[in-house]
Amino acid sequence: MDVSSASLRVLCQIAESGSFTAAAAQLGYTQSAVSRQAIALERSTGATLFERRTDGVRLTRSGLTLLRHARAILASVDAAGQDLSGDPRAEVVRVGVILSAGPVLLPAALARLATTAPWVRVTTREGTTPALARALRTGSIDLAVLTSRPPHRPPDGDSPRLHVTPVQDVELLLAASAAGPFAGRTSVHVDELVDAPWVATPSTSAEPLLGVWPGLPGRARVVHSARDWLTKLHLVAGGAGVTTVPESMVPVLPAGVTVLRVEGAPAELRRVLVARLPGPATAAVAAVTEAIRTTAQG
Repeated sequence: MDVSSASLRVLCQIAESGSFTAAAAQLGYTQSAVSRQAIALERSTGATLFERRTDGVRLTRSGLTLLRHARAILASVDAAGQDLSGDPRAEVVRVGVILSAGPVLLPAALARLATTAPWVRVTTREGTTPALARALRTGSIDLAVLTSRPPHRPPDGDSPRLHVTPVQDVELLLAASAAGPFAGRTSVHVDELVDAPWVATPSTSAEPLLGVWPGLPGRARVVHSARDWLTKLHLVAGGAGVTTVPESMVPVLPAGVTVLRVEGAPAELRRVLVARLPGPATAAVAAVTEAIRTTAQG
């Protein structure tokens, strides 16, 4: 069997993304290039690695076997690069973070970690809870800061269950222009939001719609789609629409944005948690988890 590290990275990305198209977008390839890599891998191994379905791509049993070895091989390649860089003492922990945790929780946790465990080096990436759960399963990241809503089911339905450490419960609020129709108010009734223009994160069949009030009656009128929080909030400040924010983000809201509680519907609570694969945690992973937990609770 003759495979390259590049093709193994493609395998890992397909497993994580759940489709050739999404994997191509993450890798900066064309969809046809990823498909060719997948076919070449199957020819080289002599096994069917991918189950092509109407809702995407899943790895077969043979694909999962190769994935396990691919993770080990790529980890060795990355470790070799670290050794050659002249900093072999640092232990790297790859962390995936939900978009709302990036502006507040992540910087403070990294600052704390620099004091409590300076021998740990953290790399980060953003994503949604479903995407980051897949990344954990495929070994692309070591830890994930995720969110859940009541009744707080496991982050995914795969087995074995991910190891989860709850770190914070936050309330979801409405963000609106301070000069808009809700100016000077501290709350709004959910019925007043039925015809409101919304600024939301783009969604797919596999990803949730973020930025629209979950209990909104009827269909939301999304007028602007953006993944970046800064873009969304500045659109709100300019009066282009409203969006949702966790209460933990209030300290970093830009000027011109006000927050309101939504009445007439049950409070929307979100639990922030740190997830990893089951089994004993390394000292570095434990140190990062503790830094995130104590930062969120402090």
